[in-house]
Amino acid sequence: MALSTFVKIGGVTNLSDARYCAGMYVDVLGFDMEDHSEKFVNPTQFEEITGWVSGVEFAAEFQTETAEYILQKLEKYPTVSWIQHRSLEVLTELIDSGKNLIYEVNINEIKHLEAEISDRLANLDIFILLRSPHEKLEEDEEESILKISDKASVLLGSGITAFNVNALKEKLKLHGIALEGGEEIKPGLKDFDQLAEILEELELED
Repeated sequence: MALSTFVKIGGVTNLSDARYCAGMYVDVLGFDMEDHSEKFVNPTQFEEITGWVSGVEFAAEFQTETAEYILQKLEKYPTVSWIQHRSLEVLTELIDSGKNLIYEVNINEIKHLEAEISDRLANLDIFILLRSPHEKLEEDEEESILKISDKASVLLGSGITAFNVNALKEKLKLHGIALEGGEEIKPGLKDFDQLAEILEELELED
């Protein structure tokens, strides 16, 4: 079994999410590594979760930390091969880190800068994770995404449902999608309904 597009699951905090998503052949599991975040995963928790899964890569998710701090922190997370950040400037400082890089940004923050952003990302080989404040993408947002996906690798992190995921993938020329993990109802018990429905839509027949 495999999925028809690249899939990253962010904000993973528990083994239930990790094992389920790895079993569904997602590409990357992301962990929040900002110290003061509600979803912060410390090195011990990270090892306890990732030690039970295989066939998937791991991403460190940051919002505000400096490149120097990130590199120091990742010494405690040796299996991380991806870095996600909300600052493109920080990511450019990490180009030679040997990690795959993802720039996370709200679509509306880069309106009218699409050509500049896409050229820069393509030259630096940085992925872009685009989010929207709307449950359903607006027409101008789709136009912005298309301008960027023409040159750069776009992961869409908003407006995705089981009913539209395949259509959006083709229409917007997406490299992949980014979904979020959730909280456990209690240890080992999760409500996977929405996540599962989307991943099942992406499953390829053997």
